[in-house]
Amino acid sequence: MEPRPDYGQDSYRGCGRLDGRRALVTGGDSGIGRAVALAFAREGADVVISHLPSEQPDASEALEAIRTTGRKAIAVGGDLTDADHCRALVSRTVEELGGLDILVNNAAYQMAHEGLEDLGAEEIEHTFRTNVFAMFHTCKAALEHLQPGSAIINTASEQAYKPSPELLAYAATKAAIVNFTQNLGQQLIERGIRVNAVAPGPVWTPLIPATMPLEKVKTFGQQAPIGRAAQPVELAPAYVFLASQESSYIAGATIAVTGGTPLA
Repeated sequence: MEPRPDYGQDSYRGCGRLDGRRALVTGGDSGIGRAVALAFAREGADVVISHLPSEQPDASEALEAIRTTGRKAIAVGGDLTDADHCRALVSRTVEELGGLDILVNNAAYQMAHEGLEDLGAEEIEHTFRTNVFAMFHTCKAALEHLQPGSAIINTASEQAYKPSPELLAYAATKAAIVNFTQNLGQQLIERGIRVNAVAPGPVWTPLIPATMPLEKVKTFGQQAPIGRAAQPVELAPAYVFLASQESSYIAGATIAVTGGTPLA
């Protein structure tokens, strides 16, 4: 990508807000997930990132950056559309880190299309299996290990509120994630587990040039009031806040990080 995304390698400074915590970040090999995993590590957490097997080079690069913090970092390849892999991923995290305190459901699939007629049945199902079903399976597996004080953070999107027609399937999954977050947040707060979401606006990640027409890539993010796309590192502080005790009175909420675009 040109320019390369800023994951916070040279800019994010931690201050111990997640000391001793153990985190699992799905889709942590690139984009928002990598920036979040790096920020968590710089705040004192050990981290497991998940990735597709085909994205091993990105995962290795992410691990190298995370390990410079001195924290433990593990990458686990696999397909989150497989419920068995979701369960195995959580088990591996607990085995490697000795427990689980923070789950970030971030992995996602999107592809732009001109209309509903262009969306094949397999792609619709794949989008929901990746973005929504995997979140159900991973959260369910994590609940066997999460203790009071733990946090679940889901990546939603401004697309849940202001959908772009060319991202019909993706936007629908993000709306489901907002609803899931509100519901699970109410279920788990009595157990001392907080569930929240972050709704990014346009973010400069590898997903963009891989899934959008070139002409849209060239102007990507200019529609935001701030006039540009975010860098991944600019999303990380919201996840750190929701993972830390600084957000102890927040549950079932979705935080907008949209460059000024209102969600309501």
